[in-house]
Amino acid sequence: MARFIVNIPKIVVALLLVAAIVNLLIGVFLRYVMVEVTDWLDVDPIRFTWVEEVGEMMLAWLTLIGAAIGVRERSHFTLHVLTHRFSPGTQSLIERGHHVLIAILGGIAAWYGWKLCLLNRTLATPGLEINLAVLYASCLVGGILLVIYALSMIVAPPPVDPDAVH
Repeated sequence: MARFIVNIPKIVVALLLVAAIVNLLIGVFLRYVMVEVTDWLDVDPIRFTWVEEVGEMMLAWLTLIGAAIGVRERSHFTLHVLTHRFSPGTQSLIERGHHVLIAILGGIAAWYGWKLCLLNRTLATPGLEINLAVLYASCLVGGILLVIYALSMIVAPPPVDPDAVH
């Protein structure tokens, strides 16, 4: 059960990615096929402005949750110009300091995401009339995940592989 809970962000990102691809395909189909069909049949065109709204929401959620996953999986790009010359203890301190900064940034993102949710909770998107707090909640959730994952990397960092290329 605990393993499932740990994998929830990855599952959410995978589902969002599939949904974003389907959304994009629907948008292309409606724009380049159905517009021509409705013009040829001389009927009212199909509205597809909602595709952009859905895509924007999914992109925000994908980006912010994906960034947090990248911190936990240590898959973000890093450039080791000088740190490889330091002792393992110093490298560990630098790595932990790096994750402290990430946790601070995640906390700031979560705080302002919360404030944006409160500020925009009465507003809705023009096409689908989705509450804008849903969009800004991605910043809140992503920020909280960044804090949790960065703190976990400070408390219990994975072993450093000296042969790994970062």
